[in-house]
Amino acid sequence: MENGFITAVYVTAAVLFILALGGMSNQESAKRSIWYGIVGMGLAVLATLFSAQVSNYWLVVLMIGGGAAIGAVVARKVEMTGMPQLVAALHSFVGLAAVFIGLNSAYSPPEGLVGAERVIHEWEIIIGVFIGAITFTGSIIAYGKLAGSLDGKPLMLPFRHGLNAAGIVLCLILGFMFAAHYGMWTIILITLIAFAIGAHLVMGIGGADMPVVVSMLNSYSGWAAAATGFLLGNDLLIVTGALVGSSGAILSYIMCRAMNRNFISVILGGFGGTSGPAMDIEGEMVETSAEGVAAALQDAESVVIVPGYGMAVAQAQGSISELIRRLRDAGKNVRFAIHPVAGRLPGHMNVLLAEAKVPYDIVLEMDEINDDFPETDVVMVVGSNDIVNPAAQEDPNSPIAGMPVLEVWKAKQVFISKRGAGTGYSGIENPLFFKENSRMFYGDAKASVDMLLQKLG
Repeated sequence: MENGFITAVYVTAAVLFILALGGMSNQESAKRSIWYGIVGMGLAVLATLFSAQVSNYWLVVLMIGGGAAIGAVVARKVEMTGMPQLVAALHSFVGLAAVFIGLNSAYSPPEGLVGAERVIHEWEIIIGVFIGAITFTGSIIAYGKLAGSLDGKPLMLPFRHGLNAAGIVLCLILGFMFAAHYGMWTIILITLIAFAIGAHLVMGIGGADMPVVVSMLNSYSGWAAAATGFLLGNDLLIVTGALVGSSGAILSYIMCRAMNRNFISVILGGFGGTSGPAMDIEGEMVETSAEGVAAALQDAESVVIVPGYGMAVAQAQGSISELIRRLRDAGKNVRFAIHPVAGRLPGHMNVLLAEAKVPYDIVLEMDEINDDFPETDVVMVVGSNDIVNPAAQEDPNSPIAGMPVLEVWKAKQVFISKRGAGTGYSGIENPLFFKENSRMFYGDAKASVDMLLQKLG
Protein backbone atom coordinates (compact mmCIF):
# COMPACT_ATOMS: atom_id res chain seq x y z
CA MET A 1 0.00 0.00 0.00
CA GLU A 2 1.28 3.50 -0.84
CA ASN A 3 2.89 5.41 2.05
CA GLY A 4 0.77 8.47 1.27
CA PHE A 5 -2.45 6.51 1.65
CA ILE A 6 -1.29 4.96 4.93
CA THR A 7 -0.42 8.42 6.22
CA ALA A 8 -3.90 9.65 5.27
CA VAL A 9 -5.49 6.74 7.15
CA TYR A 10 -3.30 7.47 10.17
CA VAL A 11 -4.38 11.13 10.13
CA THR A 12 -8.04 10.05 9.94
CA ALA A 13 -7.55 7.66 12.86
CA ALA A 14 -5.83 10.38 14.90
CA VAL A 15 -8.77 12.75 14.30
CA LEU A 16 -11.20 10.03 15.39
CA PHE A 17 -9.17 9.46 18.56
CA ILE A 18 -9.34 13.19 19.36
CA LEU A 19 -13.10 13.19 18.75
CA ALA A 20 -13.39 10.14 21.02
CA LEU A 21 -11.61 11.93 23.86
CA GLY A 22 -13.62 15.11 23.32
CA GLY A 23 -16.90 13.22 23.43
CA MET A 24 -16.15 11.88 26.90
CA SER A 25 -16.84 15.31 28.39
CA ASN A 26 -20.53 14.51 28.87
CA GLN A 27 -22.71 11.43 29.14
CA GLU A 28 -24.88 12.18 26.12
CA SER A 29 -21.98 12.04 23.67
CA ALA A 30 -19.99 9.26 25.40
CA LYS A 31 -21.54 6.38 23.43
CA ARG A 32 -20.87 8.08 20.12
CA SER A 33 -17.30 8.89 21.12
CA ILE A 34 -16.63 5.23 21.92
CA TRP A 35 -17.55 4.34 18.34
CA TYR A 36 -15.15 7.03 17.10
CA GLY A 37 -12.41 5.28 19.05
CA ILE A 38 -13.38 1.82 17.79
CA VAL A 39 -13.42 2.91 14.14
CA GLY A 40 -10.18 4.84 14.56
CA MET A 41 -8.40 1.85 16.08
CA GLY A 42 -9.75 -0.44 13.36
CA LEU A 43 -8.39 1.88 10.67
CA ALA A 44 -5.05 2.15 12.45
CA VAL A 45 -4.62 -1.62 12.68
CA LEU A 46 -5.57 -2.20 9.04
CA ALA A 47 -3.25 0.52 7.77
CA THR A 48 -0.37 -0.84 9.85
CA LEU A 49 -0.97 -4.38 8.54
CA PHE A 50 -0.56 -3.16 4.97
CA SER A 51 2.57 -1.11 5.63
CA ALA A 52 5.93 -2.18 4.21
CA GLN A 53 7.40 -2.96 7.66
CA VAL A 54 4.96 -5.78 8.43
CA SER A 55 5.68 -9.39 7.42
CA ASN A 56 4.69 -12.87 8.68
CA TYR A 57 1.02 -12.06 8.18
CA TRP A 58 -0.10 -15.48 9.38
CA LEU A 59 1.52 -14.83 12.78
CA VAL A 60 0.08 -11.30 12.99
CA VAL A 61 -3.43 -12.50 12.14
CA LEU A 62 -3.11 -15.33 14.66
CA MET A 63 -2.08 -12.91 17.40
CA ILE A 64 -4.85 -10.43 16.56
CA GLY A 65 -7.46 -13.19 16.42
CA GLY A 66 -6.29 -14.71 19.69
CA GLY A 67 -6.18 -11.35 21.44
CA ALA A 68 -9.62 -10.41 20.15
CA ALA A 69 -11.09 -13.71 21.37
CA ILE A 70 -9.54 -13.33 24.83
CA GLY A 71 -10.68 -9.71 25.01
CA ALA A 72 -14.26 -10.63 24.10
CA VAL A 73 -14.39 -13.33 26.78
CA VAL A 74 -12.95 -11.01 29.43
CA ALA A 75 -15.30 -8.18 28.47
CA ARG A 76 -18.32 -10.43 28.85
CA LYS A 77 -17.25 -11.97 32.15
CA VAL A 78 -15.90 -8.95 34.03
CA GLU A 79 -18.61 -7.05 35.88
CA MET A 80 -18.57 -3.30 36.52
CA THR A 81 -17.18 -3.92 39.99
CA GLY A 82 -14.12 -5.47 38.37
CA MET A 83 -13.52 -2.67 35.85
CA PRO A 84 -10.96 -0.72 37.94
CA GLN A 85 -8.65 -3.71 38.32
CA LEU A 86 -9.24 -4.71 34.68
CA VAL A 87 -8.12 -1.24 33.57
CA ALA A 88 -5.00 -1.59 35.74
CA ALA A 89 -4.28 -4.99 34.21
CA LEU A 90 -4.62 -3.61 30.68
CA HIS A 91 -2.18 -0.82 31.54
CA SER A 92 0.35 -3.47 32.54
CA PHE A 93 0.11 -5.04 29.07
CA VAL A 94 1.00 -1.72 27.43
CA GLY A 95 3.98 -1.31 29.73
CA LEU A 96 5.22 -4.85 29.13
CA ALA A 97 4.84 -4.42 25.36
CA ALA A 98 7.01 -1.30 25.52
CA VAL A 99 9.66 -3.24 27.47
CA PHE A 100 9.70 -6.12 24.99
CA ILE A 101 9.88 -3.80 21.97
CA GLY A 102 12.70 -1.82 23.55
CA LEU A 103 14.73 -4.91 24.48
CA ASN A 104 14.19 -6.33 20.99
CA SER A 105 15.43 -3.11 19.40
CA ALA A 106 18.44 -3.09 21.73
CA TYR A 107 19.29 -6.69 20.84
CA SER A 108 18.73 -6.22 17.11
CA PRO A 109 19.07 -2.50 16.24
CA PRO A 110 18.07 -1.23 12.79
CA GLU A 111 20.85 -1.19 10.24
CA GLY A 112 22.38 2.03 8.97
CA LEU A 113 22.07 4.08 12.18
CA VAL A 114 25.18 6.18 12.77
CA GLY A 115 26.16 9.24 14.77
CA ALA A 116 23.43 11.34 16.35
CA GLU A 117 20.70 9.20 14.79
CA ARG A 118 21.98 6.12 16.63
CA VAL A 119 22.33 8.00 19.93
CA ILE A 120 18.74 9.24 19.67
CA HIS A 121 17.53 5.73 18.92
CA GLU A 122 19.36 4.32 21.93
CA TRP A 123 17.84 6.91 24.26
CA GLU A 124 14.41 6.12 22.81
CA ILE A 125 15.04 2.53 23.90
CA ILE A 126 16.13 3.60 27.38
CA ILE A 127 13.13 5.90 27.94
CA GLY A 128 10.63 3.42 26.51
CA VAL A 129 11.95 0.51 28.60
CA PHE A 130 12.14 2.63 31.78
CA ILE A 131 8.58 4.00 31.54
CA GLY A 132 7.20 0.67 30.34
CA ALA A 133 8.77 -1.28 33.22
CA ILE A 134 7.42 1.16 35.82
CA THR A 135 3.99 0.98 34.21
CA PHE A 136 4.02 -2.82 34.21
CA THR A 137 4.86 -3.51 37.85
CA GLY A 138 2.97 -0.44 39.11
CA SER A 139 -0.15 -1.66 37.32
CA ILE A 140 0.24 -5.17 38.74
CA ILE A 141 0.41 -3.77 42.29
CA ALA A 142 -2.57 -1.50 41.60
CA TYR A 143 -4.49 -4.52 40.33
CA GLY A 144 -3.70 -6.41 43.53
CA LYS A 145 -4.79 -3.53 45.75
CA LEU A 146 -8.02 -2.92 43.83
CA ALA A 147 -8.86 -6.63 43.77
CA GLY A 148 -8.22 -6.92 47.51
CA SER A 149 -5.44 -9.48 47.16
CA LEU A 150 -2.91 -6.91 48.46
CA ASP A 151 -3.25 -4.71 51.53
CA GLY A 152 -4.65 -1.29 50.68
CA LYS A 153 -2.47 0.39 53.31
CA PRO A 154 0.66 2.16 52.04
CA LEU A 155 4.02 0.43 52.43
CA MET A 156 6.24 2.92 54.24
CA LEU A 157 9.83 1.70 53.96
CA PRO A 158 12.56 3.77 55.64
CA PHE A 159 14.01 6.36 53.21
CA ARG A 160 11.48 5.30 50.59
CA HIS A 161 11.86 8.50 48.55
CA GLY A 162 15.63 8.17 48.73
CA LEU A 163 15.37 4.60 47.45
CA ASN A 164 13.28 5.72 44.47
CA ALA A 165 15.65 8.61 43.73
CA ALA A 166 18.68 6.30 43.95
CA GLY A 167 17.02 3.88 41.53
CA ILE A 168 16.35 6.66 39.03
CA VAL A 169 19.93 7.97 39.26
CA LEU A 170 21.30 4.45 38.80
CA CYS A 171 19.08 3.96 35.73
CA LEU A 172 20.37 7.25 34.32
CA ILE A 173 23.99 6.14 34.80
CA LEU A 174 23.24 2.78 33.20
CA GLY A 175 21.52 4.62 30.37
CA PHE A 176 24.71 6.52 29.56
CA MET A 177 26.63 3.24 29.74
CA PHE A 178 24.16 1.61 27.34
CA ALA A 179 24.50 4.53 24.93
CA ALA A 180 28.29 4.08 25.20
CA HIS A 181 27.83 0.44 24.12
CA TYR A 182 28.78 -1.32 27.34
CA GLY A 183 26.46 -4.16 26.37
CA MET A 184 22.94 -5.58 26.74
CA TRP A 185 23.40 -6.14 30.46
CA THR A 186 22.98 -2.39 31.05
CA ILE A 187 19.50 -2.16 29.53
CA ILE A 188 18.45 -5.40 31.25
CA LEU A 189 19.56 -3.94 34.60
CA ILE A 190 17.63 -0.74 33.84
CA THR A 191 14.55 -2.91 33.24
CA LEU A 192 14.92 -4.73 36.56
CA ILE A 193 15.49 -1.53 38.56
CA ALA A 194 12.51 0.14 36.88
CA PHE A 195 10.38 -2.92 37.74
CA ALA A 196 11.32 -2.40 41.40
CA ILE A 197 10.65 1.36 41.27
CA GLY A 198 7.19 0.83 39.76
CA ALA A 199 6.20 -1.71 42.38
CA HIS A 200 7.58 0.37 45.25
CA LEU A 201 5.90 3.58 44.05
CA VAL A 202 2.42 2.07 44.02
CA MET A 203 2.94 0.00 47.17
CA GLY A 204 3.65 3.31 48.94
CA ILE A 205 0.27 4.77 47.96
CA GLY A 206 -2.73 4.13 50.18
CA GLY A 207 -6.24 3.06 49.27
CA ALA A 208 -7.63 6.59 49.60
CA ASP A 209 -5.55 7.63 46.58
CA MET A 210 -5.98 4.56 44.37
CA PRO A 211 -8.38 6.27 41.87
CA VAL A 212 -5.60 8.77 41.14
CA VAL A 213 -3.10 5.92 40.76
CA VAL A 214 -5.26 4.21 38.12
CA SER A 215 -5.49 7.46 36.19
CA MET A 216 -1.76 8.10 36.52
CA LEU A 217 -0.89 4.60 35.30
CA ASN A 218 -3.10 5.33 32.31
CA SER A 219 -0.86 8.33 31.64
CA TYR A 220 2.30 6.24 32.05
CA SER A 221 1.00 3.67 29.57
CA GLY A 222 0.39 6.46 27.07
CA TRP A 223 3.92 7.80 27.34
CA ALA A 224 5.27 4.24 27.07
CA ALA A 225 3.27 3.83 23.85
CA ALA A 226 4.58 7.15 22.53
CA ALA A 227 8.18 6.08 23.23
CA THR A 228 7.46 2.83 21.40
CA GLY A 229 6.11 4.85 18.47
CA PHE A 230 9.45 6.66 18.20
CA LEU A 231 11.27 3.33 18.31
CA LEU A 232 9.15 1.86 15.53
CA GLY A 233 8.92 5.06 13.49
CA ASN A 234 5.11 4.94 13.74
CA ASP A 235 3.64 8.45 13.76
CA LEU A 236 0.15 7.34 14.80
CA LEU A 237 1.47 5.46 17.82
CA ILE A 238 3.33 8.61 18.87
CA VAL A 239 0.19 10.74 18.54
CA THR A 240 -2.04 8.17 20.26
CA GLY A 241 0.42 7.68 23.11
CA ALA A 242 0.72 11.43 23.59
CA LEU A 243 -3.08 11.78 23.69
CA VAL A 244 -3.43 9.03 26.30
CA GLY A 245 -0.44 10.25 28.30
CA SER A 246 -1.49 13.89 28.45
CA SER A 247 -5.19 13.19 29.06
CA GLY A 248 -4.33 10.74 31.87
CA ALA A 249 -2.01 13.26 33.49
CA ILE A 250 -4.63 16.03 33.26
CA LEU A 251 -7.30 13.75 34.75
CA SER A 252 -4.95 12.80 37.57
CA TYR A 253 -4.30 16.47 38.31
CA ILE A 254 -8.04 17.25 38.31
CA MET A 255 -8.70 14.34 40.67
CA CYS A 256 -5.91 15.47 42.99
CA ARG A 257 -7.51 18.91 43.16
CA ALA A 258 -10.88 17.28 43.90
CA MET A 259 -9.26 15.33 46.75
CA ASN A 260 -7.16 18.29 47.97
CA ARG A 261 -4.02 16.29 47.27
CA ASN A 262 -0.65 17.46 46.02
CA PHE A 263 -0.18 15.91 42.58
CA ILE A 264 3.56 15.27 42.95
CA SER A 265 3.19 13.89 46.47
CA VAL A 266 0.53 11.39 45.43
CA ILE A 267 2.49 9.91 42.52
CA LEU A 268 5.60 9.69 44.73
CA GLY A 269 3.68 7.74 47.37
CA GLY A 270 3.44 10.57 49.90
CA PHE A 271 -0.21 10.21 50.87
CA GLY A 272 -2.79 7.60 51.75
CA GLY A 273 -1.71 6.73 55.29
CA THR A 274 -2.42 8.12 58.74
CA SER A 275 -0.46 11.14 59.92
CA GLY A 276 -1.32 10.99 63.64
CA PRO A 277 -3.80 9.62 66.19
CA ALA A 278 -7.37 9.49 64.91
CA MET A 279 -10.03 11.70 66.41
CA ASP A 280 -12.22 10.15 69.11
CA ILE A 281 -15.75 9.48 67.87
CA GLU A 282 -18.67 10.03 70.21
CA GLY A 283 -22.13 8.50 69.99
CA GLU A 284 -23.32 5.16 68.72
CA MET A 285 -24.59 3.65 65.51
CA VAL A 286 -28.37 3.40 65.41
CA GLU A 287 -29.92 0.79 63.14
CA THR A 288 -33.19 1.27 61.29
CA SER A 289 -35.50 -0.92 59.20
CA ALA A 290 -37.03 -0.81 55.73
CA GLU A 291 -40.25 0.49 57.29
CA GLY A 292 -38.41 3.43 58.88
CA VAL A 293 -36.63 4.38 55.65
CA ALA A 294 -39.82 4.01 53.59
CA ALA A 295 -41.77 6.24 56.00
CA ALA A 296 -39.08 8.93 55.82
CA LEU A 297 -39.06 8.80 52.01
CA GLN A 298 -42.85 9.11 51.87
CA ASP A 299 -42.77 12.19 54.11
CA ALA A 300 -39.83 13.83 52.33
CA GLU A 301 -40.14 16.45 49.63
CA SER A 302 -36.48 16.41 48.59
CA VAL A 303 -34.27 13.32 48.40
CA VAL A 304 -30.61 12.96 47.44
CA ILE A 305 -29.02 9.58 46.74
CA VAL A 306 -25.25 9.16 47.07
CA PRO A 307 -24.02 6.02 45.26
CA GLY A 308 -20.70 4.32 45.93
CA TYR A 309 -18.73 1.16 45.28
CA GLY A 310 -21.13 -0.86 47.46
CA MET A 311 -23.89 -0.12 44.97
CA ALA A 312 -21.73 -1.54 42.20
CA VAL A 313 -20.90 -4.67 44.21
CA ALA A 314 -24.59 -5.34 44.94
CA GLN A 315 -25.60 -4.41 41.36
CA ALA A 316 -28.34 -2.30 42.90
CA GLN A 317 -28.47 0.39 40.21
CA GLY A 318 -31.55 -1.13 38.55
CA SER A 319 -33.50 -1.25 41.81
CA ILE A 320 -32.43 2.29 42.68
CA SER A 321 -33.56 3.49 39.25
CA GLU A 322 -37.01 2.03 39.95
CA LEU A 323 -37.03 3.64 43.41
CA ILE A 324 -36.32 7.11 42.09
CA ARG A 325 -38.93 6.64 39.33
CA ARG A 326 -41.58 5.95 41.95
CA LEU A 327 -40.47 8.84 44.14
CA ARG A 328 -40.52 11.23 41.19
CA ASP A 329 -43.96 9.99 40.15
CA ALA A 330 -45.07 10.90 43.69
CA GLY A 331 -43.93 14.48 43.07
CA LYS A 332 -40.69 14.38 45.06
CA ASN A 333 -37.48 16.15 44.04
CA VAL A 334 -34.96 13.32 43.69
CA ARG A 335 -31.34 13.79 42.63
CA PHE A 336 -28.05 11.93 42.70
CA ALA A 337 -24.84 13.36 44.18
CA ILE A 338 -21.66 12.09 42.53
CA HIS A 339 -18.24 12.62 44.09
CA PRO A 340 -15.32 12.92 41.59
CA VAL A 341 -13.69 9.79 43.02
CA ALA A 342 -16.80 7.75 43.89
CA GLY A 343 -16.10 4.06 43.34
CA ARG A 344 -12.59 3.00 42.36
CA LEU A 345 -12.44 4.50 38.90
CA PRO A 346 -13.28 7.98 37.56
CA GLY A 347 -16.84 8.00 36.20
CA HIS A 348 -17.64 4.60 37.71
CA MET A 349 -20.97 5.69 39.22
CA ASN A 350 -22.00 7.69 36.15
CA VAL A 351 -21.63 4.61 33.97
CA LEU A 352 -23.66 2.44 36.35
CA LEU A 353 -26.49 4.99 36.55
CA ALA A 354 -26.53 5.48 32.78
CA GLU A 355 -26.71 1.69 32.42
CA ALA A 356 -29.80 1.74 34.67
CA LYS A 357 -31.34 4.50 32.50
CA VAL A 358 -31.27 7.14 35.23
CA PRO A 359 -31.97 10.57 33.60
CA TYR A 360 -28.74 12.52 33.09
CA ASP A 361 -30.24 15.80 34.34
CA ILE A 362 -30.70 14.54 37.91
CA VAL A 363 -27.14 13.21 38.22
CA LEU A 364 -25.17 16.11 39.72
CA GLU A 365 -21.50 16.55 40.58
CA MET A 366 -20.34 17.42 44.10
CA ASP A 367 -19.86 21.13 43.40
CA GLU A 368 -23.37 21.39 41.97
CA ILE A 369 -25.19 19.86 44.93
CA ASN A 370 -23.09 20.27 48.09
CA ASP A 371 -24.75 23.57 49.07
CA ASP A 372 -28.22 21.96 48.85
CA PHE A 373 -27.82 19.42 51.66
CA PRO A 374 -29.05 21.72 54.48
CA GLU A 375 -32.40 22.02 52.62
CA THR A 376 -32.60 18.28 51.84
CA ASP A 377 -35.09 16.15 53.80
CA VAL A 378 -33.54 12.72 53.23
CA VAL A 379 -30.15 11.55 52.00
CA MET A 380 -29.66 7.89 51.11
CA VAL A 381 -26.03 6.83 51.09
CA VAL A 382 -25.78 3.59 49.11
CA GLY A 383 -22.45 1.85 49.54
CA SER A 384 -20.40 5.03 49.98
CA ASN A 385 -18.00 5.65 52.84
CA ASP A 386 -14.93 7.83 52.40
CA ILE A 387 -16.60 10.39 50.10
CA VAL A 388 -19.20 11.23 52.81
CA ASN A 389 -16.77 11.13 55.74
CA PRO A 390 -16.89 14.29 57.91
CA ALA A 391 -13.42 13.40 59.27
CA ALA A 392 -12.08 15.08 56.12
CA GLN A 393 -13.17 18.38 57.66
CA GLU A 394 -13.09 17.59 61.37
CA ASP A 395 -9.96 15.49 61.91
CA PRO A 396 -6.62 17.02 60.82
CA ASN A 397 -4.90 13.65 61.41
CA SER A 398 -7.19 11.74 59.06
CA PRO A 399 -5.62 10.34 55.88
CA ILE A 400 -8.33 12.21 53.95
CA ALA A 401 -7.97 15.48 55.87
CA GLY A 402 -8.79 18.43 53.61
CA MET A 403 -10.38 16.25 50.94
CA PRO A 404 -13.64 17.81 49.67
CA VAL A 405 -16.51 15.47 50.57
CA LEU A 406 -20.27 15.38 50.12
CA GLU A 407 -21.61 17.10 53.24
CA VAL A 408 -24.56 14.76 53.68
CA TRP A 409 -24.60 15.11 57.49
CA LYS A 410 -26.11 18.59 57.03
CA ALA A 411 -29.38 17.08 55.73
CA LYS A 412 -32.35 16.54 58.04
CA GLN A 413 -32.07 12.73 57.91
CA VAL A 414 -29.35 10.43 56.56
CA PHE A 415 -29.80 6.71 55.89
CA ILE A 416 -26.66 4.68 55.20
CA SER A 417 -27.14 1.44 53.30
CA LYS A 418 -24.16 -0.87 53.77
CA ARG A 419 -23.44 -4.53 54.45
CA GLY A 420 -21.97 -4.07 57.92
CA ALA A 421 -20.38 -1.67 60.37
CA GLY A 422 -16.87 -1.93 58.89
CA THR A 423 -14.71 0.82 57.42
CA GLY A 424 -14.44 1.68 53.75
CA TYR A 425 -11.78 0.72 51.20
CA SER A 426 -9.19 3.05 52.71
CA GLY A 427 -9.82 1.64 56.22
CA ILE A 428 -10.87 4.96 57.78
CA GLU A 429 -13.53 5.15 60.51
CA ASN A 430 -16.52 7.32 59.53
CA PRO A 431 -18.03 9.66 62.18
CA LEU A 432 -21.12 10.08 59.95
CA PHE A 433 -22.42 6.72 61.16
CA PHE A 434 -22.51 8.01 64.75
CA LYS A 435 -24.30 11.32 64.20
CA GLU A 436 -27.77 11.90 65.69
CA ASN A 437 -29.50 12.36 62.33
CA SER A 438 -27.92 9.22 60.80
CA ARG A 439 -29.41 5.74 60.74
CA MET A 440 -27.75 2.52 59.56
CA PHE A 441 -29.75 0.44 57.08
CA TYR A 442 -27.76 -2.81 57.07
CA GLY A 443 -27.88 -5.43 54.35
CA ASP A 444 -27.10 -6.02 50.70
CA ALA A 445 -27.89 -2.78 48.84
CA LYS A 446 -30.06 -4.42 46.17
CA ALA A 447 -32.02 -6.49 48.70
CA SER A 448 -32.48 -3.43 50.90
CA VAL A 449 -33.77 -1.26 48.07
CA ASP A 450 -36.07 -4.05 46.90
CA MET A 451 -37.54 -4.15 50.41
CA LEU A 452 -38.10 -0.41 50.20
CA LEU A 453 -39.93 -0.83 46.91
CA GLN A 454 -42.27 -3.33 48.56
CA LYS A 455 -42.97 -0.94 51.45
CA LEU A 456 -43.58 1.99 49.13
CA GLY A 457 -46.04 -0.07 47.05
